[in-house]
Amino acid sequence: MDWEDLDLEEETKKPFNMAYFLRMLKYVRPYRRAVLTVAALMGFGVITNLIEPYLLRVTIDLGILGKDMTAINRAAAVFLLFRLGNWAAGIFRVRLINQTGQSVLYDLRQELFSHIQKLSLRFYDHRPVGKIMSRITNDVNAINNLISGGLATILSEGFSLIGIAVLMLVISWRLALMAFLVLPLLGVLFFYLRPMMESAWMNVRKTVANINANLNETISGIRVIQAFSREDWNVRRFARINEMNRRTTMRAFRLEMLTWPSIDFIGVVGTFLVIWYGALQVIRGTISLGYVMAFVNYQWRFWGPLSAISKVYSQVLSAMASAERVFEFLDTEPEIQNAPDAVPLPPIRGQVRFEHVSFRYEEDDRMVLQNIKLKVEPGQVVALVGPTGAGKTSIVNLLMRFYDPTEGRVLVDGHDLRQVTVESLRSQMAVVLQESFLFSGTIGDNIRYSRSDATLEEVERAAAAVRLDEFIESLPNGYDTEVQERGGRLSVGQRQLAAFARALLANPRILILDEATSSVDIQTERLIQQALETLLQGRTAFIIAHRLSTVEHADRIIVLDDGRIVEEGTHRQLLARRGLYYRLYLTQFAGQRLVGTEAEASSMHSLLQHSEMQHGH
Repeated sequence: MDWEDLDLEEETKKPFNMAYFLRMLKYVRPYRRAVLTVAALMGFGVITNLIEPYLLRVTIDLGILGKDMTAINRAAAVFLLFRLGNWAAGIFRVRLINQTGQSVLYDLRQELFSHIQKLSLRFYDHRPVGKIMSRITNDVNAINNLISGGLATILSEGFSLIGIAVLMLVISWRLALMAFLVLPLLGVLFFYLRPMMESAWMNVRKTVANINANLNETISGIRVIQAFSREDWNVRRFARINEMNRRTTMRAFRLEMLTWPSIDFIGVVGTFLVIWYGALQVIRGTISLGYVMAFVNYQWRFWGPLSAISKVYSQVLSAMASAERVFEFLDTEPEIQNAPDAVPLPPIRGQVRFEHVSFRYEEDDRMVLQNIKLKVEPGQVVALVGPTGAGKTSIVNLLMRFYDPTEGRVLVDGHDLRQVTVESLRSQMAVVLQESFLFSGTIGDNIRYSRSDATLEEVERAAAAVRLDEFIESLPNGYDTEVQERGGRLSVGQRQLAAFARALLANPRILILDEATSSVDIQTERLIQQALETLLQGRTAFIIAHRLSTVEHADRIIVLDDGRIVEEGTHRQLLARRGLYYRLYLTQFAGQRLVGTEAEASSMHSLLQHSEMQHGH
């Protein structure tokens, strides 16, 4: 793959959408008073800016040409007073805008974060983490920039532009006509060259993103790179990416060097036309020199608002693209939510029933579970085994109500999960995953995550029960030791034991272990197996495992294949049937070089049968 061809950014602009715009303004409503104050301060600034060129006319016509120092002094005093007032109003205005903008940013970001916390797992299934993060950071910032900065610019510069145009026409419509002759050329530059320049800088950002992605991958994979002596190849690949960045940056610079000098040149041409025609009118005596100078001053002030508004227009289109993505998230309803008549689930014993359950993740996908009928009694330890993709994780996903069945129903103690509140269900369950996730903070906080009101003594008891207490006590700060992001300071096994302690602290009636021991070494697995003896006591448990040696002592083993239950029984019963479970077990047994031939497998089977007869099976 050529990294220079990568497109790592989404669409950055969208056409103006009034519905999105009005919805964005909704976040400003709580701060109406501040917005009105900002508008008043802007109005004061616009008025002072409009009066200043007129003061120049008074200074020239009445003061200098009329040789009247009093007029000059008065004009200077008024000018200074307006400048001081505008300076003070500007400071207060900027402070209010920033304060309001940050409040809007806080509200929108908090609403978005709170909303995605409640969205169902299906929402996250096909969305990369980076894109979700981009909504909360970049897209929310783009909306806020328009609300807090862009709207203020449109209002102030828009009023300024209208006021200047009116005053220019009042002073002399002929001079105004000369000034406006260059507007078509400016329009061509603004609406033709400027989009090209923005597109060029967007390509620069993409090439920088490619460089960052390449650096991240290279640094993360440096061991593999050096192990296979790929350093020179990586240098050449980076050179191609770097060269693409250089070319796109130089193109952007060339367009910028063409655009802004051209705008300045057209402005100079317009000013020359005004001065030339104004000088002609002064010589003829139809207008005073002061009015011509005031007009030129107004003309120069005319280009500033035009440029500012054109930049905001680009900001508006960027905000529209961001608004579409943010509001898409906000408009997504949680798939799993409490029914209007849902009731809290009372304390449960732990009986679980799947009644003719079928399930698929997407509407057009095939069924990953097909007509599952299963009943688990309180306190039973049930193992779910089968090939990859057989539907094991889907069963526990339905039990935790991360998803609802497509057909059939799941019941706990006779209660349909769709008729009880999600909080009351999950508060009586706990799950330990294959890759235990620890949050930044202390190891004590991570264990307490399942029950925030737990005392230190309860946390210590949970850690001792899973054989983690000795390790924690050996740490410099004990339970207050920081584990860093994702538990980086702990080994895989230590993180897994912390997850078991967290589950035990929750005191669940139903426990789910999803490949909880598959990523640890044998020594740690023994510790975990000892911890399980404590954890499973008196609880209904569902254990998903590819390593069949870990489920030999389960009360029942459910064998799944292609979304169906194909076998069920104890470890010995399933081996005796010589079905799918037997083949899976034999494959793993042979993989460990404990069984090498079919003859040895048959010998093992005979021994198992003999053992079953001795034990009365």
